[in-house]
Amino acid sequence: MSSENTTAPAVAPSSDTAGEAPRATANRSTTPGSENFREYIGSNWAERPETVPAAREQAAYAAARRARVSELFPGKRLIIPAGRLKQRSNDTDYPFRAHSAFTHLTGWGSDAEPGSVLVLEPEGDGHVATLYFRERAGRDSDEFYANPEIGEFWIGPRPSLAQVAGDLGLPTRGIADVEAVLDAVDAATLVLREADPELTDRVDAARLVLAAEADTETDAEAGDAAFDPEDHADDDRLARDLSELRLVKDAYEVAELRSAIAATAAGFDDVVADLPRIVAHPRGERIVEGVFNARARLDGNAVGYDTIAASGPHACILHWTRNDGPVVPGDLILIDAGVEVDSLYTADITRTLPIDGAFTETQRLVYETVREAADAAFAIVRPGIRFREIHAAAMAVIARRTAEWGLLPVTAEEALQADNQQHRRYMVHGTSHHLGLDVHDCAQARRELYLDGVLEPGMTFTIEPGLYFQPDDLTVPERFRGIGVRIEDNILVTADGAENLSIALPRTADDVEAWVRRLSA
Repeated sequence: MSSENTTAPAVAPSSDTAGEAPRATANRSTTPGSENFREYIGSNWAERPETVPAAREQAAYAAARRARVSELFPGKRLIIPAGRLKQRSNDTDYPFRAHSAFTHLTGWGSDAEPGSVLVLEPEGDGHVATLYFRERAGRDSDEFYANPEIGEFWIGPRPSLAQVAGDLGLPTRGIADVEAVLDAVDAATLVLREADPELTDRVDAARLVLAAEADTETDAEAGDAAFDPEDHADDDRLARDLSELRLVKDAYEVAELRSAIAATAAGFDDVVADLPRIVAHPRGERIVEGVFNARARLDGNAVGYDTIAASGPHACILHWTRNDGPVVPGDLILIDAGVEVDSLYTADITRTLPIDGAFTETQRLVYETVREAADAAFAIVRPGIRFREIHAAAMAVIARRTAEWGLLPVTAEEALQADNQQHRRYMVHGTSHHLGLDVHDCAQARRELYLDGVLEPGMTFTIEPGLYFQPDDLTVPERFRGIGVRIEDNILVTADGAENLSIALPRTADDVEAWVRRLSA
């Protein structure tokens, strides 16, 4: 970040921009606002080449997905925003990531423009799709040098309408034109509510006006057209259906997941190779996080979620992301991490490693039990079974082994009964979740299609059993306390079974020990 003029100058936006852009902490700005300066900075620029790219690979897949959505909502106007920049502090924002449904329907990934909106306008038996976004301003505008959110002096080159139209295979219009869409909001307009709260408020405000107008009418026709602006059931159905659309992945999505998994595997190798430096630092977990995140930025867009680098008893905390502890030889370290590639598909893999390259007898016992549970779950995966059966297969192993160790007050068979579940004290989370554009993909799908859903070829999800013995858990012998183990793999349902997409990363206790010793020697 530049040292002095880190904010926009106190000048008004030019008339060709859509609304007044934010001007953060203008009291610190030293950028001139004189007419002479504006005239000088806006002149003598070389012509920009207007190269329109061919459509990217995912454009055809995105078009097919839009066609499926169109079939689900005949006659409805659908508004799917990308979302906006979110403030981190004062005049700094979090890195922008478009809403997953927007990316799924446009193919626009890490290069998506904040504030963009996809609109499916009903026409005939289908819809016409248009992508609205704020294209780059001309050099005769103050935007390119005076606006730190979107100006090219600040954030770099931005695409034109024609370039994005060619790239995504979609008609494009300037963001100012979306006002006409909002002015046309009616009872047949649906919006993806969570993506852009400001835009959703605009839609809701228009609905309130429509409802008030309908209330003033007395004829039967107007009465039939009235609707409840507080009823968002149709919006909720849009969100649900867009989520369910991603339950089965197409060929492009599977290929992107393979790329994300390969990058993630490289990140795990990087961490293992750096274990000597990690062990030497008092906050070694931070180095684990940093090393993996470096790989994510090299081979992808970012991490798909906050990296979990949980050493020693921290491994018993399911979502430990503080990552400020030491990495001590003799302990285990649980690393749960995933690279998100530029298409925004992410991996989600967990490995648990002996920091000094050798499991103790108790650590090995726990580790191999978790692997046994994972293998039992994977063994039953095939088209036609229900998603919940995967969890049941893993839990049968967890219940049996914890009962054998004398940890349960009942037998394994009794523990597995729905009104007991004592074994779940040591694994409170589920065994699987869908995986794709979101690390917990398809989260708004109906239960009957998710947990109770029947597996189909093309579904991708995790298998991630674990055992976690808290340091202060008096139900377990002292030798177990403070040990946490999770093994997580990414699974693809095939026509006749399943493929473990992350099988290249070592899984057995022997292989994990050899991996650590080889790379960290």
